[in-house]
Amino acid sequence: AVVDVAVQDYVADVASELIYQNKSQIPTEILFVFPLSPHITIYSFQARSKDAKVQAMLRDEAQQLHKATGGWENLEYLQDQSEYAGEVFACFLGTLSPGREVAVTLRYVQELPREPDGAAHFVLPPTLHPYTKLYGRVFALPSAMFLLAASNCLTSKLPYSLLLTASLQSPRGVANVQANFALTPLIYTAQDHSTAQVSLAGSPPRHHDLELLVYFGDPTAVSAVVEKGDPGAPPGSLLGDPMVLVTLAPSIPEAVPGQHQSGEFIFLLDTTFLEHGQVPPQSRGQDGDSLLFLLKSLPLGCYFNIYCYGETSVGIYLQSVEYTQDNLTKAMERIPSTSSSVGDTDLLGTLRSIYNTPRPHGHTRQLFIFMAGLPPDKEAIAAEVCRHRNSHRCFSFCFSKDSAALATALARETGGEATYVSSDNSMTVAVLQCLKQALKPAAEGLSLSWALPRGLEVEVLGGTPQFIFQGQHSLLYAQIHGQAQDATVAKGIMTLQYSLDGQDVTHTIEFPLCPQGDGRLAGHRLAARCLLKWLLPEAATGSGDEPRHRAIEISLTSGIICPFTSYVGVRTSQRVTWDRGPLALLPPRQSLIPCQIVELHGSGKVSSCYPMSTWVPPGWLTAVCASWFALRRLTHAIAALPQRGACSKANMRPSSGTPREGTGTVLDHKYTFG
Repeated sequence: AVVDVAVQDYVADVASELIYQNKSQIPTEILFVFPLSPHITIYSFQARSKDAKVQAMLRDEAQQLHKATGGWENLEYLQDQSEYAGEVFACFLGTLSPGREVAVTLRYVQELPREPDGAAHFVLPPTLHPYTKLYGRVFALPSAMFLLAASNCLTSKLPYSLLLTASLQSPRGVANVQANFALTPLIYTAQDHSTAQVSLAGSPPRHHDLELLVYFGDPTAVSAVVEKGDPGAPPGSLLGDPMVLVTLAPSIPEAVPGQHQSGEFIFLLDTTFLEHGQVPPQSRGQDGDSLLFLLKSLPLGCYFNIYCYGETSVGIYLQSVEYTQDNLTKAMERIPSTSSSVGDTDLLGTLRSIYNTPRPHGHTRQLFIFMAGLPPDKEAIAAEVCRHRNSHRCFSFCFSKDSAALATALARETGGEATYVSSDNSMTVAVLQCLKQALKPAAEGLSLSWALPRGLEVEVLGGTPQFIFQGQHSLLYAQIHGQAQDATVAKGIMTLQYSLDGQDVTHTIEFPLCPQGDGRLAGHRLAARCLLKWLLPEAATGSGDEPRHRAIEISLTSGIICPFTSYVGVRTSQRVTWDRGPLALLPPRQSLIPCQIVELHGSGKVSSCYPMSTWVPPGWLTAVCASWFALRRLTHAIAALPQRGACSKANMRPSSGTPREGTGTVLDHKYTFG
């Protein structure tokens, strides 16, 4: 594998090429599987053999493509049988002949986490570094199906090679690089130390992830760098205009103990969870105490309110009130012990009521959401929270597995945390952990102003957050429009203003307007993802076709998937004459192949991580999937007999609304077969 990582402040672009060879004596059917994480966005995938090239393309007519393309049952089989749980990018590549190779090229972008000391933290995905036998096990359907992680269960031998190179860039300067593996000496490629390069030295480690920590010159300074646009894109378009990558990481001191603290804390309680057994019985007795403990732990000087959305979308108080013992006592007396509207939990209406209520001036808004089950309007809830993500932060507590995904999404979009409260997970511990984060001080009332040469304008995509908490940072993407009338002015000025503990703070920086970058457009692609998140809530509410059409256009031009687009694999012949025998990588008659993001449920049962040594005939995967799919049809038909009807094909297939956000395609790869 060859992996090239380009890090620019807290943004990374990863280009990888993976070579797989079938060393067995029989043809092997292969499926490329790449597990996704919320921070990774794949924008390019391609597989090449001697005979054909397969490229993942984004289209907005996914349903028509699916009907015209055979083999989608293979992905449904993977979805139902895999042990791995989560979103993956999967592409069925067909049959690989003995001795033949296939080269997979995968490119993705991601925002990097910021460590407390200011370092950018990069982790190479296990797909690109398959060091562990457990990684192979989670996809261990019969090994002929998968490009599997190739470690041996007993010897941990790694029958593959890895060449890793990292290019580092920051206007603040690259100060140092640390890693949990051997590195070559850091080589600066610019006199001001703004660019540098480092590589993997020797063989990769066998027992852990590859991690890089990149340190910059001033970890708390506000920075801005201009990334050049795509010369082939039209001026004025998202990819055609220069993009300013802004990093906001203000230095925020610790809060003084005993001092009055600001903040608005709003609690949203699903009052059905205690009485209907959706919380583990051993937890019910302590949940009320945990809630009371949480309320009593709020700091003096803050504001609070409580909404019981199992009853109504109106708060106990019309708006948040100052935190006093008297107000707290009155609030606790008004919390209903039972719910009179079972199954009618209006979380969406409650959220809208909160967002329409002004928050107290100078107080950051934080929501604590307690969910007993999955609300029926989960997509609308996620869209509503996303629409207001710059103005608040969510801490989510879920008491059922079906609501865990929604709770995680709400917390992730707003920079909060999500906790699943189970029988062995004390709610008090969960409350303490979230409260510790919620009580951290914050920079409030953030605002950005710009001074650019005449003729240029700047637009911050997705808006500016209203606050940043201690230990967090914010990445903004600002598009520069227009043409400078005075070409001699080569600098811009950005001013950040905010309030910290009642004191006004101002940061002013100059940044060169001369676009930089290596042409990989990492900032532009992440800006596209940011803009899509901003557009989707409006598009999802059905307020006209313009937001949807714009989202589709941005998705198709940037390569970033959205709910209105879908992947499809397009096969292109590499030769004029095809081998029509059973050993061809892909059948020449097929121009479209299965390739999409799927949600795996983790239902498969695996007893061994060893590759199966039994003979697997050509077309085995297709035959097994067809038999399995036919059995599912028969089962559904039998179940429907009492109703004098049969399940339709559409009812048996997974919903086309499978979540796709978060980009990506994952590969579970094996460099050698046999």
